[in-house]
Amino acid sequence: MSREAEARLLPVARTGLPAACDGVLQDPAAGEFFASRLWYDTLLAHALPADETPLLAEAGPVLLPLLRGPGGLSALTSPYALDWRPLVAPGAGEAALRAAGRAFGRLLRFAPPVRLDLLDPAAPGLAAVLAGMQAARLRPLRYAHTGNWHEALPAGTGWQDYLAARPSALRSTIQRKLARAKREAAFEILAAPGAGLEAGIAAYEAVRARSWKPDEPFPDFDAALMRATAAQGLLRLGVLRRAGDGVPLAAQYWILDRGGRRATVLKLSHVEGERAASPGTVLTALAIRHLLEADRVEELDFGRGDDDYKRLWVAERRQRIGVVLADPLHPAGLAAILRQMAGGLRRRFSPPASGSGR
Repeated sequence: MSREAEARLLPVARTGLPAACDGVLQDPAAGEFFASRLWYDTLLAHALPADETPLLAEAGPVLLPLLRGPGGLSALTSPYALDWRPLVAPGAGEAALRAAGRAFGRLLRFAPPVRLDLLDPAAPGLAAVLAGMQAARLRPLRYAHTGNWHEALPAGTGWQDYLAARPSALRSTIQRKLARAKREAAFEILAAPGAGLEAGIAAYEAVRARSWKPDEPFPDFDAALMRATAAQGLLRLGVLRRAGDGVPLAAQYWILDRGGRRATVLKLSHVEGERAASPGTVLTALAIRHLLEADRVEELDFGRGDDDYKRLWVAERRQRIGVVLADPLHPAGLAAILRQMAGGLRRRFSPPASGSGR
């Protein structure tokens, strides 16, 4: 009989994941970008809080990138992350994944709860790893974390097909604003390293500074990610400039993965003082037109969050979940379990809202 897998926690340098991870990391172009070395190495180098320590939990064919901070252990994510998942070796079977989960469960016994978020419930291997953890006494307490708005498109979808499927109000706005922008603005897409990209990054940062958005917690992260993805051919940085003086009015960047079939927008912003001309709407429309007609993408992804504008551009929502791994024999773990039970009881026995009906 083979010996059950054992788990261990390994330190991680802020310069990037160790070479031993290569067997479970995905190709950022062909696979899942947020499960790639490119993503994790950029995150570690440019978006890690000073008071948190990166770690790897390793068991058999599975690695869990984690952070140890003031609140305990959590998934290695950031405000810039859109997805987190166990890193699973290709070909790992159900039994091996459950065994890895049991090993993680033993590793985390008698410890405070561990929080994992930004999980796709359908991510390969996740259900088996969580089942193994539960078999080792940890309680995986699930909660709804955030929405993810996206839309899968039939192969060959062009701009006019896409536009025809948008809500009429957005379609009308796009048509009017694009006509105006054709006279008053200039659009560019930057994808390759070099002077053009550096000018585009400067434009992006200038727009960001004049937008409605708060200051970035890690100001150099976006530029670092754009340079890294451009070097791999995965970046599409869109900039809208005012005609004549070239002042940037809006900027956004997208990343391609899954063999170029999916485009995900990481950040988008526009100059607040120019909102009457709707530069953000204009740029999003022009960027999507380029992605459909030049890159032939088959899925548009607007990342995490349920901002109202997203449902205008894409039609499908999926739920990202979080999981708190709680040991009932640890005081904090027991408290987490009781809190979830109390919440469930409140939802079960709360009276219906006044005037509600079916």
